[in-house]
Amino acid sequence: MVINGPNLNFLGIRDRKIYGSESYEGLVMMLHEYAGKMGISVECFQSNHEGAIIDRIQEAYSDGTDGIVINPGAYTHYSYAIRDALDSYHTIPKVEVHISDISAREEFRRISVVSPVCDKTVIGEGLKGYIHAVDFIIGYR
Repeated sequence: MVINGPNLNFLGIRDRKIYGSESYEGLVMMLHEYAGKMGISVECFQSNHEGAIIDRIQEAYSDGTDGIVINPGAYTHYSYAIRDALDSYHTIPKVEVHISDISAREEFRRISVVSPVCDKTVIGEGLKGYIHAVDFIIGYR
């Protein structure tokens, strides 16, 4: 399960110097192609709404999901509700991904409340960071 938070549907539109020129649809296509090569399936979910993200995390715990890759977007820095949803379940791996290097950006972006409840964090690798996160999930099984 790959979960993307607010504004990630604006990839390719939003600040290309930071997030690149590839669209969200391109990210989804890249993930599906990679999953096919690896013999796995990947479901992608994006929402600009915190509650919808929490609902999808909770659904993942009972629908057979083997792992969660999450880019919470701006919720990274303050959503204790998303953090708590991720922390509720300890039998599947969870990887936090950020396209940009949040540790080198504005002060408020350097804080992640979800990192402590994830098994791995991938930052600053562009869209390829999602592939590294999927590889971690595959290796975790």
